[in-house]
Amino acid sequence: MSTEGSRRVPAVRAAAARAAAWPHAVPAAGLLLGLAAVAEAGVRFALTHPDYHAQLFVLVAAVGLALGTTLPVAFLPPAAAAAACYAAAVLSLTAFRTLTGAGACATLIALYRLGRRLPPRPWTRLAASAVAVPFAVTAIAADGAGVTEVRVLAVLLASLGPAAAWAGIADRAQGEARRYDAARKVIAETMVAHTARGERARIARELHDVVAHHISMVVVRAETARLTTPGMPPAGAERLMEISEAARTGLTEMRRLLGVLREDSADAPERHPQPGLQDLNTLVDDARSASGAGTRLIVSGPPAALEPGTELAAYRIVQEALTNARRHAPGAAVDVELRYTGDMLRLRVRDDGPGLVGGGRAGGHGLHGMRERAASVGGELRLGSAGSGGLLIEADLPVKPGADPPVEPGGVPLVGDENAAAVPPASHGEGRSPA
Repeated sequence: MSTEGSRRVPAVRAAAARAAAWPHAVPAAGLLLGLAAVAEAGVRFALTHPDYHAQLFVLVAAVGLALGTTLPVAFLPPAAAAAACYAAAVLSLTAFRTLTGAGACATLIALYRLGRRLPPRPWTRLAASAVAVPFAVTAIAADGAGVTEVRVLAVLLASLGPAAAWAGIADRAQGEARRYDAARKVIAETMVAHTARGERARIARELHDVVAHHISMVVVRAETARLTTPGMPPAGAERLMEISEAARTGLTEMRRLLGVLREDSADAPERHPQPGLQDLNTLVDDARSASGAGTRLIVSGPPAALEPGTELAAYRIVQEALTNARRHAPGAAVDVELRYTGDMLRLRVRDDGPGLVGGGRAGGHGLHGMRERAASVGGELRLGSAGSGGLLIEADLPVKPGADPPVEPGGVPLVGDENAAAVPPASHGEGRSPA
């Protein structure tokens, strides 16, 4: 095909699409086909009946059949138009042994439109196949003068009629599939957005507790300083009072803004302290008991302390990573590594399961939530494949230097020396070697 010809094809397709999208395209096509059918019937009558004055009835019948096979497309709904055009075409072939080309085209269009209104079911396809029966019988039983033309038209309609109806049914099935895919995509995007909003709300609720604690401490210390400091000038006491009032106002406003996220019920909710790194051993023990697989906690690096919100984010990331491994890689061994590197806590959770793609875990809501957790405290989270072929989750979270390191419930700091040290409780069996 030449360059000019290749340029014309998209233009022709675009023009055809615009014409098909015109709301009056089908009635206009029916009227044009009706005019063409009348003209064709008149020409045929004039060529085959020179003495047309004596056979005007035949001419009227031919014109009526020509209009009967075309005009229903313009004025009737799809089902009625298909029935009228189909009956007129069969009558024209059997009784008058002729059919206009425009009438044949209109019949195919009517059958296609009918197919588009039928559900894609086995019985509709069987009914579409049955369209060929009258035309096939006509082609076999035809004899006498003009038998060749009758048989050719009958065979064409017996072949193309079911094909037109099948094409309409297939077009409707494809349209339904496209709408279903679009709806499913919208639902999936809505679910992801809803889950992300829920995770942000959960983060906001948990950070609210952390921030509220610090603001409350500001109020307590300001009041304590104002009341217990001997010889404090009145100006200093007034400033402390202003600090206390400002902190109270900020705490009240924060509770008012975030209170809707607390999901309190009519009964008093059960309150627990927010978890931190000191609770990781219990979390790992629970994961090991639930999965029955080797799960280890490995801590290394010099001691360092994290902000309460950062500790909470680290705990939630580990919690979600263990849940993700248990759900998508059941039975896989998991290593949880915490490495303190001065100003960063490098968190790594890796398993030897099917990995990011094989386990269908790339688009999970939990992974989005872990990213939200890391970003909320100024860190970042990465996903990748572990060396053993499993999933590797890495998070870098900022460290607050100069404070006491996190301590386990037994009083042992949750940090190690410069070399990695596994901390699997003996009561739950041995872990696995690092992947």
